[in-house]
Amino acid sequence: MAGSDPQPKKATPPRPAANASRKPLQVMHISRKSEEEINNEKSSKKNFSNQSKDKRFEEEVLAQKNISGLCKAPEQKEKNQQSDKDSFPAETMEDLLKSEVNTDQKNLESFDNQKSRKVDEFDFDEDEFLAALEENQPIGSTGETAKGSVIAVESDGIYVDIGGKAPGFMPKNECGLGVITNLKERFPKGLEVEVLVTREQNADGMVTISCRELELRKSWDKVRNLSKEGKIIRVKINGFNRGGVTCDCEGLRGFIPRSQLEDGENHETLVSKTINTAFLEVNPDRRKLVLSEKKAAIVSRFSELEIGQLIEGEILTIKPYGFFVDLKGVSGLLHHSMVTNGSMRSLREVFQPGEFIKALITDLDPSRGRIGLNTALLEGPPGELITDKEKVMKEAEERAIKARNSLNKEKIDPQKDPQNKNLST
Repeated sequence: MAGSDPQPKKATPPRPAANASRKPLQVMHISRKSEEEINNEKSSKKNFSNQSKDKRFEEEVLAQKNISGLCKAPEQKEKNQQSDKDSFPAETMEDLLKSEVNTDQKNLESFDNQKSRKVDEFDFDEDEFLAALEENQPIGSTGETAKGSVIAVESDGIYVDIGGKAPGFMPKNECGLGVITNLKERFPKGLEVEVLVTREQNADGMVTISCRELELRKSWDKVRNLSKEGKIIRVKINGFNRGGVTCDCEGLRGFIPRSQLEDGENHETLVSKTINTAFLEVNPDRRKLVLSEKKAAIVSRFSELEIGQLIEGEILTIKPYGFFVDLKGVSGLLHHSMVTNGSMRSLREVFQPGEFIKALITDLDPSRGRIGLNTALLEGPPGELITDKEKVMKEAEERAIKARNSLNKEKIDPQKDPQNKNLST
């Protein structure tokens, strides 16, 4: 084409010269494997690929199961139940009962076999067992009494063999009620003593014992019995304070208030003296012992009195309900209904304060300190005390005999009536 550049010509490779020498041909050596090796490699690759496929398949199945289990739990549960039913053979109720009976019989047979074994097979001895229990049983509980012998005396107390693994220890201040200066003289070795356990055994098996507490317990028991019987005891005054005096009573510390003393205003002068007392309060739990000299006088006076006895006394006071009569240390009440069998307008019409009279005792109550008197039983005709009081008082002793007989008949008649009723029936 005119005006356009001609296309460039392709370079032609240089031709070899005619006389140039040629290079030798290079031969490639290919190592050919045998057919068996090739087949083995192919089979291993196939197995590996198959294994990987199976593994991937199992993973996919597990994942699908998990997802299906989450999404379709009821369906999966039904499938599991169905599989359980398929896995176990169907059993009837009769088969189940037979199996239970068989197991029970086996258990009974095994139990009978055990029972059939003899005691000797276990190496069991009852005597040895009881002896072991006695050896290991702790001796001495709190509050119990024990007997033993002194085995050692120390400066702070004594040791007593009471039959335990270890001896009992009794502190010095628990050896008695009083002050003990010489323990060796008071408690020689081998001395048999009775003690009270105040503290149970410690880790070493030793218990704490006391003679003092045992003596106090015995003293409280004795005082309680004396109080119930209403006995009078003599005590020695060993101290005083503003409220009264103190004394020693059966080894216990007793207290007598000033109001219960015959001479309460000069109570300090009673120290070192011995007086008669009666019990007002006995409380072992609070360790409270209260006595009374006045009550002792009343109790002693009551012991001299009896129902039906003729007694003489002085009119102390007149009350709307009767007369209070002084009977030598105790006071009796002559009730207005017991004065006369007649009709009286006033009590002063019969007796006056300071007048001495004779009367019969018709009621005694030592626990309450009451004495009931009667003058109406001394009358002949009703109202004789109002018309002829001097005659009644002069003949009081003779009339008292008749009145006493009538009182005795009143006691006997209620006992005869039931017998008569029984005989009649």
